[in-house]
Amino acid sequence: MRHFNTLGTMRHELGLPPAEHPLLSLERGLTSCPLDGEAFSTDCYGIMFKKLKSGVMLYGRTAYDHTNGSLSFVKPRQRIEFRNLDVEEDSFLLFMHEDYLNGHPLHEQIRHYSYFDYEVSEALHLSPREEQIIWELYTKIETEYYSNPDEYSRHIILSHLDSLLTYSQRFYKRQFINRAELSSKTVSKFNQALWGYFRDGVLQTNGLPTVSQLASQLHVSPRYLSDMLKQETGKTAIELIHIGLVNEAKNRLKQNELSISEIAYTLGFDSPSYFSRVFKKEVGLTPLGFKKGLVQ
Repeated sequence: MRHFNTLGTMRHELGLPPAEHPLLSLERGLTSCPLDGEAFSTDCYGIMFKKLKSGVMLYGRTAYDHTNGSLSFVKPRQRIEFRNLDVEEDSFLLFMHEDYLNGHPLHEQIRHYSYFDYEVSEALHLSPREEQIIWELYTKIETEYYSNPDEYSRHIILSHLDSLLTYSQRFYKRQFINRAELSSKTVSKFNQALWGYFRDGVLQTNGLPTVSQLASQLHVSPRYLSDMLKQETGKTAIELIHIGLVNEAKNRLKQNELSISEIAYTLGFDSPSYFSRVFKKEVGLTPLGFKKGLVQ
């Protein structure tokens, strides 16, 4: 897989002229990708707005999704691949080298936007009004980008970019709500996968179930799964895993056949102390305190 350290190299391979700024690249109306079928990565954050005519960037549309454009987000060193891509002319491609954020609050804030860890199939589908808002913000960035740069240029661009990312967070929330039926099915499948992990007796051999393992079974990215579960249940994936483990632990403690250490290891915990911390956080009692309460 090819990796581009600089925007200049990436734009050259895309057949595009040099960017106005060495750390920020804007391109509008790009209808196809010269790197078709070739995976690559960069040291950049990327935001891509597109309306597909055809191609293999499948977005998992549902009846709840809008037929307008979609936004996709990529982070530095994330795999990117387009195949047979054909998009409408009203598209844009924004790539920003991670160094462009140095010394700005967005350098830290951007790490909290979990959708940069989503897969392409988990793109943001915009309503007409949402699409208008995104285009307005992009146009502001574009206007400043092509103006004569001065000491305020970068700050203004990053302010507009911050707004675009914040709106995207809001719009993803809307998408999760609109996909309530789909989300509910995912929660059910998540619980089934977690119970299957307990039922199949692999805790002791494979260790604690991870968000990545369960997300892989459900064919979604870990961050998308966790955000969907948070929206639907109020709990993240790891919190639900811990709740499931504690419920199983309570069942085994009630059977009174194994010691607390034995239960910890059979549940996949590396140590009884870690098991006790997780248990107490969920129950308010240590496993020993819980077990003593059962025999009173």
